[in-house]
Amino acid sequence: MKKILLFASVMLYAFSAASQNDTVKVFEKSSAERLLEADTRLTIGGYGQVDYVQSLSEEKRYNGQLDVHRLVMLFAYRFDKRTQFITEIEYEHVKEVYIEQAFIQYKLNDFISFRGGLLLIPMGIINEYHEPTAFNGVSRPHIDNIIVPTTWREIGFGATGTVPEASLRYQAYLLNGFSSYGADGKALLSGAKGFRGGRQKGASSFISTPDFSARIEYFGLRGLTLGLSGYSGATESALYNNIGKNEPDLLARADSSSVGLNLAGFDIRYSIRGIRLRGQYYYGSVSNSLEYNLFTAKAGVQNDLGKALTGWYAEAAFDILSLAPSAGTELVPFVRIEGFNTHHRVETGTPNPAYKNRIVTSGIGWKMAKGAVVKVDMQFVKPSDASESVKTFNAGIGVAF
Repeated sequence: MKKILLFASVMLYAFSAASQNDTVKVFEKSSAERLLEADTRLTIGGYGQVDYVQSLSEEKRYNGQLDVHRLVMLFAYRFDKRTQFITEIEYEHVKEVYIEQAFIQYKLNDFISFRGGLLLIPMGIINEYHEPTAFNGVSRPHIDNIIVPTTWREIGFGATGTVPEASLRYQAYLLNGFSSYGADGKALLSGAKGFRGGRQKGASSFISTPDFSARIEYFGLRGLTLGLSGYSGATESALYNNIGKNEPDLLARADSSSVGLNLAGFDIRYSIRGIRLRGQYYYGSVSNSLEYNLFTAKAGVQNDLGKALTGWYAEAAFDILSLAPSAGTELVPFVRIEGFNTHHRVETGTPNPAYKNRIVTSGIGWKMAKGAVVKVDMQFVKPSDASESVKTFNAGIGVAF
């Protein structure tokens, strides 16, 4: 109830303040969207971040960690005025290479474009707007790691578009789902990490039935964006492959290695005169979790996937230098309070309190130029099992162009 009241209060404030301003038909754009709008044949963009993370404790001493967390290059190629190709190539931790996006888009008109390929799942804010200059703090919010496993992308096709008269944007896709059971006999989902281990990422992905994902955004009031996201489907299992029509035992075994997932999210962003507010809430319902846990236990894996998982955060920030417009830069202190619980509900037994966490992050970012930022923050993670809070100092630099 406290979470619902918190979000209702933020929404009420945003609507009351925004209603005093003229309607402006604008919305935030990701790096890929900006490249799609370019009128050149070949367009290049990119983003990256370098982090310093230092765990703090009164009882122990830890080494700090320095990391070129990610370096990403984006390329857009325009075949003609309607047809474009976008790809995003990422290097993580210097040595890991991933493809985060690779899709072709055909623009039918201003209201609808068709996309196909490796697509970002349109859930929440961060999964699409994940450049380091697009969010406060060195690290992305925890719920966009545990509940929505950013950067979450799969192969599929669908449509996207904008209805300016209604101040609405939309996306709708059919895609392959998470993998819950691999060809190597490994269970990929758990209570500790949720569905993160099940991302197929377009790497030899397999599918038995497609999943559906959609998002709609409203941007009709100055500085305000409201988003509603949804995802529905079932996970993929390698055990569904090569099953005969008269092999019910094998089909039942495969069914036990898959779960259903329905995930809904609501988010709000509001900015006016240096004040920046944002909030987000996710709720996920998992079916067949008991059968999945029992099946993976037979395979020698102790699993505890929950029946429902939730995550939320509320964040407030203020650009101090907005009081001196001639400064030409931004200095933005912020505080973010968030919580997540991958054992919001369980089929049997007692929820694991270690899977319910509250996090407070507070820090400051200096945007020395558009697309360049230096950040520092302190983060406190408090598990509900009464274990010691985890304290971390973070610092980093980020760029996006």
